[in-house]
Amino acid sequence: MSVNEYNMNIEACVKAYFGEAVGISDIFYVGGGDINEARCIELSNGESIFVKFNSAANMGFFEAEEKGLHAIALTDSIRTPKLLFRGLDKASGKSFLAMEYISDDGKKEDFWEMFGRNLASMHLSGTDAFVGADASDGAGISCVTDLSLSNGRFGFDSDNYIGATRQINSPRSTWIDFFRECRLEPQFRMAEDYFDDTAVRCILKLLDRLPDLLVEPKQPSLLHGDLWSGNYIIGRDGEAWLIDPAVYVGHAEADLAMTELFGRFPAEFYEAYSAVNPIGPGYSDRRDLYNLYHLINHLNLFGGTYYPAVMRIVGEFGCYECFKI
Repeated sequence: MSVNEYNMNIEACVKAYFGEAVGISDIFYVGGGDINEARCIELSNGESIFVKFNSAANMGFFEAEEKGLHAIALTDSIRTPKLLFRGLDKASGKSFLAMEYISDDGKKEDFWEMFGRNLASMHLSGTDAFVGADASDGAGISCVTDLSLSNGRFGFDSDNYIGATRQINSPRSTWIDFFRECRLEPQFRMAEDYFDDTAVRCILKLLDRLPDLLVEPKQPSLLHGDLWSGNYIIGRDGEAWLIDPAVYVGHAEADLAMTELFGRFPAEFYEAYSAVNPIGPGYSDRRDLYNLYHLINHLNLFGGTYYPAVMRIVGEFGCYECFKI
């Protein structure tokens, strides 16, 4: 379901959404993001809301985030913040997205077990609502509620963003084709200035070897798409709530791999996950390939400090010449 959309400043949006009697009492800076400015806004009725701001030109970030959070909510498996309204203030050149403010009241005792089970349930949900035969018509998912059996396609009904990078979600009939054509190849093209002829040969060998290195999933899964420790919060129920998605339909292993890229989640998370959705044999051999996508994206976004990590994986799976870096 789409949120309210306004072409006015944040103060006017608050009154339009909550009523003329409600105003803004205070605004606090909230850290934690590289792309957007984040604020906690206290209202005169005692409520607080969380608002992200960006330039008007980047309104697409918020449209994609809205759609991604709505997709996760449709699975009825793991919580996300309630979206309130989206706005565009042409006078200030700002776009913004408002949602409920979630205060951290501390983790439940079984926080990691519940997180693992809930994520596994999301991965087992049907995906027809997200990638269908008519997905390219731009109709969106807001009116679709049928989460019945998957139709075996990978992608999403629209492109979105991984960080600030456009993420291509054009549907493909196989996971391996999707991962090559919509994940690795676009990122490698963006990073082409980093690679000499030897590196390019290694990259091409890796791409050609993907059918031997990856496996097709038993069923497609809706993925959060950017599941590291900064993209969940502790909700008022003491459980993990997902934020900042880069959703698409893919192999569940790709989400699990991302949880290990910048510091592994506790063992209880993976044990609980696997009890609901068993992690397939050989996952640990494929994990670095899934995370290669995120590392190349970091190379494109943040620069050459990520080059050695990228080329280590390219060398491991492509050709050993790259280990000489």
